[in-house]
Amino acid sequence: MSNRTARFTLDPAFTVGEVDPRLFGSFVEHLGRCVYTGIYEPEHPSADADGIRTDVLDLVRELGVTAIRYPGGNFVSGYKWEDSVGPVEDRPRRLDLAWHSTETNHFGLSEYIAFLRKIGPQAEPMMAVNLGTRGVAEALELQEYANHPEGTALSDLRAAHGDKDPFGIKLWCLGNEMDGPWQTGHKTAEEYGRVAAETARAMRQIDPSVELVACGSSGQSMPTFAEWEATVLKETYDLVDHISLHAYYEPLDGDIDSFLASAVDMESFIENVVATCDHVGARLKSKKKINLSFDEWNVWYLSRWEEHARNIDQREWPEAPRLLEDNYSVLDAVVFGSLLIALLRHADRVTVACLAQLVNVIAPIMTEPGGPAWRQTTFFPFAQAAKHGRGQVLDVRVDSPTYGTRKYGETDLLHATAVRADDGTVTVFAVNRDRTRALPLDVALNGLDLTSVVEHSVLADADPDARNTLDAPERVAPHPAEGTALKDGTLTTVLEPLSWNVIRLA
Repeated sequence: MSNRTARFTLDPAFTVGEVDPRLFGSFVEHLGRCVYTGIYEPEHPSADADGIRTDVLDLVRELGVTAIRYPGGNFVSGYKWEDSVGPVEDRPRRLDLAWHSTETNHFGLSEYIAFLRKIGPQAEPMMAVNLGTRGVAEALELQEYANHPEGTALSDLRAAHGDKDPFGIKLWCLGNEMDGPWQTGHKTAEEYGRVAAETARAMRQIDPSVELVACGSSGQSMPTFAEWEATVLKETYDLVDHISLHAYYEPLDGDIDSFLASAVDMESFIENVVATCDHVGARLKSKKKINLSFDEWNVWYLSRWEEHARNIDQREWPEAPRLLEDNYSVLDAVVFGSLLIALLRHADRVTVACLAQLVNVIAPIMTEPGGPAWRQTTFFPFAQAAKHGRGQVLDVRVDSPTYGTRKYGETDLLHATAVRADDGTVTVFAVNRDRTRALPLDVALNGLDLTSVVEHSVLADADPDARNTLDAPERVAPHPAEGTALKDGTLTTVLEPLSWNVIRLA
């Protein structure tokens, strides 16, 4: 393409949908150091009376997360919720098969709810029930313990444990990744569809207003993908509100160009699940639409974990070992930002999304036991999107120069979306996938009454491998761009090579 300028038009008449605040959710699993020495470390100098690290709390608030999914993940398929309530000193130690660790249960259901309340009113519980090794009865018992006001054995037990007020959990996941052979209690689509339907029906008998997430595929590459969703939804369509998607991305065989285009896969995954849901709805002649809960997504160097897992000493069951502590580069953060753009571009159907995970485990926040907490490179795109990505997503159709990728063929160098807030201000989120060259961008603004550039923030670095570490926790941070202008209804700017950009217009 001789003209290397990328272009698109924004018009308030053409929108995708309203952003659900839950799009900026996260995920806390009992895995590695996410909980212990991450969120919860009673001996830490910053710990409050409940053992929560206040330095971590401050960063979680700054990150802007909303719904927090808990307690797993693979962990939930061996989880006994009863182990996690009552006096801490009486709670049993258990083997966790999912991550080959010992679970102390020192942090449990009450501590999770207290943690959310400390974050603030924007933090909402998203509780997973165990449909791997347990079933309908245990889900109902957990629901009664958590949510019933008083006057029954389980609600009175909660009060006796020091939580008089119910937890008010509205959003529930019916198991986790039940399509995966790695899952404790793995099931076929027919088996899972039945138990999910039975559980959903029963939970609605306690409270018809609960919101339920059925397990979709653990990834688009699963051999049962789409067939799984269709079978599960045939059983559960009228009983659930969402179906889940999980996706992780890493550069394989040094193929950085395809890695930079990871959102191409994410968007096709979303569109394929939407098509499957709507096909089932059409067959059932239902007017209802199933929404998507993208409740695990991130950059994750999964192949490193698989190599580590092969070398684990099966005789050892450590407490809170260092697992999945990926250290993210600028390159990773740009791909991560592109994944956020993909979620926003489908805000009409993706109404929940959870960044996996919150602290230490493939996370935007890292901690050292007894030491500091700091922001990874991926912290910045998430915090900016959570703050400025609220309102109506505008329909963005880019006209962009392209580049060749091994996995996805010709791909746009520009990946972008825009969100219009209630006060009429607009934020453009844009990624330049070109590793070596800047990308000029022109945006035509129709009927938006915008006159000024409030801010153009860039995450980029001369060293794409630059990262924030314990020794250099502030090596990478966003910086202001030069020369971005808005004149006669057109925004003009130049996106730095390999960059995540946030352009705010008023």
